[in-house]
Formats: sequence, structure tokens, C-alpha cells
Amino acid sequence: MKILVTGGAGFIGSCFIRHMLTKHNDYKIINLDALTYAGNIENLDDIKDNKNYTFIHGNICDKKLVRDIVAETDCIINFAAESHVDRSITGPEIFIETNVAGTLNLLQAAKELGIQRFLQVSTDEVYGSLGKDGYFYETTPLAPNSPYSASKASADLLVRAYFETYKLPVLNTRCSNNYGPYQYPEKLIPFFISKLLKNEKVPVYGDGLNVRDWLFVYDHCSAIDTVLHKGKEGEIYNIGGHNEKTNLEITKLILNAMGKDESSIQYVKDRLGHDRRYAICNDKIQSELGWSPSLTFEEGIKLTIDWYLNNQDWMQHIEDKKAGLV
Repeated sequence: MKILVTGGAGFIGSCFIRHMLTKHNDYKIINLDALTYAGNIENLDDIKDNKNYTFIHGNICDKKLVRDIVAETDCIINFAAESHVDRSITGPEIFIETNVAGTLNLLQAAKELGIQRFLQVSTDEVYGSLGKDGYFYETTPLAPNSPYSASKASADLLVRAYFETYKLPVLNTRCSNNYGPYQYPEKLIPFFISKLLKNEKVPVYGDGLNVRDWLFVYDHCSAIDTVLHKGKEGEIYNIGGHNEKTNLEITKLILNAMGKDESSIQYVKDRLGHDRRYAICNDKIQSELGWSPSLTFEEGIKLTIDWYLNNQDWMQHIEDKKAGLV
């Protein structure tokens, strides 16, 4: 099987490629990535010479390039997306261009060229915000509250439309907050570790009691692999870790692991439209496809923090590139 992975130089995409090359040694993987600020080809240095792996530098909005690649592809896994909520608040245009128009371009090529399976990787943020109780189900109405989540919800609806209208063999996954190695250090866990390594305070939005469900990235990758091979066409599968933690809990855990105390916390003005709580129900993917997370949160977070502490050169190189020093 030949699989096109879009956005494969990003955090989750690079981990997915590594997972697939390890799990399916006869598969061919094509990685199409525009290498925007969050795309880091160095994430895949360890497999760059693998005979089953090919990297192509390009954008999913490039119709000719996408069509040429899809013509040689059996399946598409679409990770390519602008994903940082804060950036979407200050500059939403690129989110619409990449997340909506780019997805449409992929869908159109998939339809015209007869792709075997199209898997759209989405987020629980499309469901909006929960109160103190309850969970997101696959049937939960979409109610996005940020330009980022609105763009992802729009892409999900296009995926649905291509199944209903054209019978394109699509699958849709919606995951909770991922954590693990290779995450761009603007996201909470690597960002806070980076700040603390420089003896700087970590900024916590509002009261820090916003709740997220945390999922180890390689568990997410195994779930996508499962959906690709076992999922029912046209269906949505929620992927969660059953690890609800407040942002403050995560912050204190990182502080403790790094020998810091709460004097390193700086509470800052809350994010605009900040969703209060996310929590995913995994019942469908567990009962229908037999998938469940392999790691506890305690195991995963220790592996994650240790990885960043042991790979400070990786984080420093990203900061140097951001500052224009390399």
C-alpha cells in the first residue's frame, strides 16, 4: 500500500509516519509538507533514509502537485493544518486557506483519481466546550468557538459532503489534546518546559482550571492506523485518553518534575473564547474497532518530560530558527 501523509513533518504526522514504517514494513509512505513554522523535517531524521519513505516539499493547496502525488497513491491521511488557537485569533485567514481550501483540494483529487481511503484527522475542539459533566460523542453537534476549530469543523463537513454526495470512501477521526516527543514548543507542555529551562515564569491563562483530555501521541497514531484498516467508510471516530486534567494540574506536574515551585507560575489574562472543558467518549472506537490507549497518563507524561529534557538541542534549534539565527 502507498499512503500519502500530508503534514508529515509536524508533531503528530511525524510520529504517525514513524509508527507506520515500524508497524507495516511493506508500506510506502509519501510525506507532503509545506514546512511552515511548525513543520520540522528534522523530526524525521532517524527514518529519512528508509527505502519506503519519500519526502516532498509542497503545499496541499497546490492543485497540480497534489493531483500528481495522489495519482500514485492508494490512501490519504490528512494531518496538514494550521493548529494553534492563539494564532487563529490574531490571523484567521491562513487557517481558512490551509484547513478548508487545502482539504477541499485533497478531496477533489481523491474523488477524481479514485482513492481507496481518505482519512481526515480532526480535533475534539470542533464540538465546542463542555460543562462540568458529560462527554463529546461522535453525534455531538459541532459548535466551534475559535477560528481554528471553525476551520477544522468546516473541513470535517466537506469530508462528510464528499461521502454523501460522491460516495468517496472517507473516514474522520477527532482526537483530544496530544502530548509526547517532537511537539512544536508553542504548545503547553514543551513551551512550559522550555521556559523553565531558562528559569522563566510559565504563563497560565485565567484561573488555570480549563480541563483537557490528554492523549499520548503514539496511542493516537495507533488509533489512526486502526481506523484506516478497520473503520467503516463515512464514519467518525473519537479518540481520547480518558485523562482529564486542568491546565494548572499539568503545570504543577511539570514544575515538580523540574524541581520548581509555584512561584514560577505567572497568571495571565484569559484567551479570547477559551473553551472550559473537553472530554471525549472512546466507546465507539473501543467497542467497534477494539482500540484503547496503551499507556497511562503517568507513564506517558514521564516519557514526554524526559524526552524534552534529553533533547534540549532539538528545542534550542527550533528557537534559533524562529529567531532567524539559522
